[in-house]
Amino acid sequence: MSTAGQVIKCRAAVAWEAGKPLSIEEVEVAPPQKEEVRLKILFTSLCHTDVYFWEAKGQHPLFPRIYGHEAGGIVESVGEGVTDLQPGDHVLPVFTGECKECRHCKSEESNMCDLLRINTDRGTMLSDGKSRFSKDGKPIYHFLGTSTFSEYTVCHVGSVAKINPAAPLEKVCVLSCGICTGFGATVNVAKPKKGSSVAIFGLGAVGLAAAEGARVSGAARIIGVDLNSNRFEEAKKFGVNEFVNPKDHNKPVQEVIAEMTDGGVDRSVECTGSIQAMISAFECVHDGWGVAVLVGVPNKDDAFKTHPVNFLNERTLKGTFYGNYKPRSDLPGVVEMYMNNELEVDKFITHSVPFAEINKAFDLMLSGQSIRCIIRMED
Repeated sequence: MSTAGQVIKCRAAVAWEAGKPLSIEEVEVAPPQKEEVRLKILFTSLCHTDVYFWEAKGQHPLFPRIYGHEAGGIVESVGEGVTDLQPGDHVLPVFTGECKECRHCKSEESNMCDLLRINTDRGTMLSDGKSRFSKDGKPIYHFLGTSTFSEYTVCHVGSVAKINPAAPLEKVCVLSCGICTGFGATVNVAKPKKGSSVAIFGLGAVGLAAAEGARVSGAARIIGVDLNSNRFEEAKKFGVNEFVNPKDHNKPVQEVIAEMTDGGVDRSVECTGSIQAMISAFECVHDGWGVAVLVGVPNKDDAFKTHPVNFLNERTLKGTFYGNYKPRSDLPGVVEMYMNNELEVDKFITHSVPFAEINKAFDLMLSGQSIRCIIRMED
């Protein structure tokens, strides 16, 4: 029986207050409005960003809220004006978007959509400033326009990528945030040449994805830099073949890397958010051609400080957002890379839990045991 146009009652994991376990509740999900789609979420995964805002370390704590932004699902119904998606389509909701109308979307060089750029403070829908979630008549806030810790959710159509229906959603769901961010930072922005050297700062999920990008690009030396040496063994699966723990040296890590590589690496990718790691990533690339790419999000009060001569000596510093991928245009192609065995996704997935045990996923991430934990909505 069709549920289009009707309010749907379903389970959702609601965060009622900062840092407290999520509560599985029956919530009501309103139908999609203009330029919106309602999705049935089949698989979602936990990203560190969810944890960060659940702990209320980010901007403006907003509760009650439904978190989640890495997921795979099926379109249940579409709102007015939606023409490129229809019920039954397999999709990945994304925390950013692509309206296809603004200057950024029309530019081949940008993926920073004016309309749908990431907004961590907004807890309602763009069209009317209201939430599509409620319980007992009271609204529950959205997160990143996705809120995938719910069996059904409503997203702006510009934040939903239609993908190959043959792709396993329980695997490719992780492409909707961290994996594409790291992988794209390397292949789309750093662009290492075959046989080159690449330093990866931070060996969490995003850093491992950046290393995977270096491996796929044919880099000969992939140097992992992390303060936690326990991460080194796992990183070998992603092509990292040399390791540096800055705590093991009595000199700046950029000097250590320069000595290892006869003057510096060809490319570096920083995936930590530490301002010191960002400076080290830039200063460890070789003069004349070295390129450093910043991925991590720093503290709002941080300032980047380096000597201008580092730029005059022809080192390049770049930043990236979501690996420079346009969600609707490019994400389907990344899924095809996985389908063609050009990109390995399975090794990022270390755990799987049923929706009723979603708090276990948080425990696994907080204890450092998980790269990505898949949450199965229908178990």
